[in-house]
Amino acid sequence: MIKVNRYTLENGLQLVHCEDRSTQMVALNVLYKVGSRDENPDHTGFAHLFEHLMFGGSVNIPNFDEPLELAGGENNAWTNSDITNYYISVPRQNIETAFWLESDRMLSLDFNPRSLEVQRQVVMEEFKQRSLNQPYGDISHLMRRLAYKKHPYRWPTIGKKLSHIAKATLWEVQGFFERFYTPSNAIVVVTGNISFETAKQRTVKWFGSIEGRQVLPKAFVSEPQQRSERRLTIERNVPADALYMAFHMCGRMHPDYYAFDIVSDVLANGRSSRFTQHLVNDRKLFSNLDAYISGEVDPGLFHISGKMAQGVSLEEGEAAIWEELRVLKEDLVLEKELQKLKNQFEATQTFNNMNYLNLAQNLAFFELMGDAELINKEVARYQAITSQQLQSIVRRAFDHSNCCVIHYKAKRES
Repeated sequence: MIKVNRYTLENGLQLVHCEDRSTQMVALNVLYKVGSRDENPDHTGFAHLFEHLMFGGSVNIPNFDEPLELAGGENNAWTNSDITNYYISVPRQNIETAFWLESDRMLSLDFNPRSLEVQRQVVMEEFKQRSLNQPYGDISHLMRRLAYKKHPYRWPTIGKKLSHIAKATLWEVQGFFERFYTPSNAIVVVTGNISFETAKQRTVKWFGSIEGRQVLPKAFVSEPQQRSERRLTIERNVPADALYMAFHMCGRMHPDYYAFDIVSDVLANGRSSRFTQHLVNDRKLFSNLDAYISGEVDPGLFHISGKMAQGVSLEEGEAAIWEELRVLKEDLVLEKELQKLKNQFEATQTFNNMNYLNLAQNLAFFELMGDAELINKEVARYQAITSQQLQSIVRRAFDHSNCCVIHYKAKRES
């Protein structure tokens, strides 16, 4: 059982703490409740751009990395559709440096044309490498646009268009910071070899004086139910034909989320999974085939993706996948197969949370979901899933009317 302590500052900042005396390190994780879904549809990619800008220096600390390196620490960040997350790990005796760095950039990030231009170029280059110049790199753009018509999940974190970042002004960037980067929109998690009283005292000392601006809650448009199959066929200069399928599923806190996760494991987790055994090894239709869930806060997608084996058509591969899904609808998953996957999840979850840095990020997410102590219920929720529940969600979700299909064809030499 993970013991969680919490405290809320007067400016609205939420502190979550968990002590671990087995390490000599401390993690400071700051989660901001802003992701790509919070962006203006005509100004996308801002959350990801801002992740980079936050390392450009604050008014009082022009070089973020230098003092952290001198303190023996490391840091990084990541952005997704729902959140932006920053983390620092340092030796326990140097935790003050981490609090100083994180609080100062929340208080007074240095906005200047040079920093914006440097980070703009970095993000634009990343967009080109990941989405324009990499084989199959545009699939996220294509699938999201196909699957979502109203909800802001319809564009990826990297942004909808390169031009949105290219044209971002300093005024727009500063406005994004003032709107979302405020104590009342942040969760600070401190884990590792540090007591709750010390963590609380340092949080109040470094973050307590920052003004808490009000963040107006944004009402996201619910995605209308998909009622007919959506298909797209494209040709690109890629090594092999690829098949992409996506089914709408529930959000992260829905009880069925855990069942969808297990279904993805039944199909594609490891060498004994059904896709690998039946369609990759036995029938040799695919060179690789995967199934996974998006894991987003709002209703997301259940993805199936695979590269075709040489000489196998996309139509044949798609028909084989539908056949596997039909079997899953008609026949209950055997208890032995289900329990194996549950045990694998429990082992992974347990080992993951033994790491103080992983634990900090996981606690931040569950606090975002309403209660950091939900982390202690994850294993039980997976263990409670039944074969009947799996069959029920498969029958409801894996229907042609709920499916988006992309045939990603390799250009043939004429």
